[in-house]
Amino acid sequence: MMNETQTLITLGGYVDVVKYRYVYFVLWFIVYVLILCCNCTIIFIIWIHRNLHEPMYIFIAALSLNSLLFSTAIYPKLFVDVLSHRQSVSHTACILQLFFFYTLGGSDFILLSAMAFDRYVSICKPLQYATTMSTTTVTIFLVLGWFLPASQMIVATAINAKQKLCHFTLAGIICNNSIQKLYCVKPRIITVLDSFILTNITFIPVLFILFTYIKILMVAYRSCGEVRKKAAETCLPHLMVLISFSCLCSFDVIIARLELDLSKTVRLIMSLQVVVYNPLFNPIIYGVKMKEIWKHIKRLFCLKNMK
Repeated sequence: MMNETQTLITLGGYVDVVKYRYVYFVLWFIVYVLILCCNCTIIFIIWIHRNLHEPMYIFIAALSLNSLLFSTAIYPKLFVDVLSHRQSVSHTACILQLFFFYTLGGSDFILLSAMAFDRYVSICKPLQYATTMSTTTVTIFLVLGWFLPASQMIVATAINAKQKLCHFTLAGIICNNSIQKLYCVKPRIITVLDSFILTNITFIPVLFILFTYIKILMVAYRSCGEVRKKAAETCLPHLMVLISFSCLCSFDVIIARLELDLSKTVRLIMSLQVVVYNPLFNPIIYGVKMKEIWKHIKRLFCLKNMK
């Protein structure tokens, strides 16, 4: 009898994959290449220009690195699936994808929190910025950004991997918490642990970000036009990324926690937004909205006449 780690799980979230398999492949391949190019450009520009070796830009580069890792954990499998006659994944591979999906997603929230704190110190306490946002502080934020989600997800992943499956068709195209619907019995510890992780790597960072930006808005409102301009230029891209990312992540919570029975088309569309929007549009938002990065992008691609 086939053991649990060799069990194949059917990915039942595709719509007319036989009819549109090459359309799926071409579109996703184009998106993946764009994700690689956009994020590598942001990382390269920040890496080579010393004037961008500041906390804010280092955190942006870390977000772009996360997008590269996230996309690499998702897209190659999508390519294989749409070109195969059967869309399936082994239980082990599914659990591994689940680990990277939530680890990197949680890392994004913590890095966005670090960026919010950086903006708070820069705008609200500018005289303390050099000492507060030191190299040591930035390093601690980066380590926590990857270590905290990974350490918690290792425990959750290990528990999920031990669960016995009674159903073998996943209502999606990627492995997320929807896999819990395949378990014969879902232990209470999984629900408790999922709620604990969700609070630690999502709710608390979001509340912290909202608190810091409220403080920034209060200081900017009472300050001169230069401070308001600085707040708008540096905070607006972060807020755009946070809002879009939070809205997309809420879909996973709605599906996994509330167990809503959505149509296959709606699930596919929302899943595609999760794997497309954030990795692709984040570097575009930062590249266009952050003046220093945009200046170097124009020089890199000889776009000197663009404003």
